[in-house]
This record gives sequence, structure tokens and C-alpha cells, in this order.
Amino acid sequence: MTRTLKLGAPKEVAKPLAALRRSRPRAFVEWEALARWGQLAPGEERVAGYRLRQAREQAGLTQSELARRLGITQQAVARAERWAANPTIRFVESWARALGKELAFDFQQAKRRPER
Repeated sequence: MTRTLKLGAPKEVAKPLAALRRSRPRAFVEWEALARWGQLAPGEERVAGYRLRQAREQAGLTQSELARRLGITQQAVARAERWAANPTIRFVESWARALGKELAFDFQQAKRRPER
């Protein structure tokens, strides 16, 4: 008996890739690799906690060393480096100073989406 296998999802099941949402955070090592390759999903390049961790690692500091410079605990640094972290601008500025850097951000013109 021969069976035919049809590839592809039925139309009612198929969703546009852009409509898919992650159900859980991406691991830092995966996020960092995708960032290096320029392959992060839209919006993922702005994950504050991972950007803080990336800056700390590039500065060659451990969480404990950075915590001492900031006057906080190592656990507080670890919490700030999580996917779901939502640090204040003041906290990020102090993080930057502790790394010997200066925080800079700007508002850029939004890219226009093509009309369908």
C-alpha cells in the first residue's frame, strides 16, 4: 500500500510569521548570537536586560564586580539582566557610568511600512 504525504499546513492553521509571538523568553546566548548575525526578530534588539548584560560582559566585569561599583547586590544585577527587566533610565545611566561609558539614546524617524 502506498501513502501520499501532503506537506504544508492547512490554510486555516497557517499564520503569517510576523503574527507569531514567542511564548517564552529567548535564552541570552541565543539572543546574543542572533544579535551578532543581525537576525533578531523586530523589537528583540531592545530587550533592556540583555543589553545591560551584553554591555557588562563587553566591559569584562562579573556581576559581583559591577554590583560593588553600583553599590547594590549581585542578585540585583542578575535581576536587571533578565529578559523581562524594566530598568529606569536613571538605573541604566548609573550602569553605564559604572562601566566607564556614557548613556546615549535618540528618537529616530519610524520606518514606513509598505502599504498592501
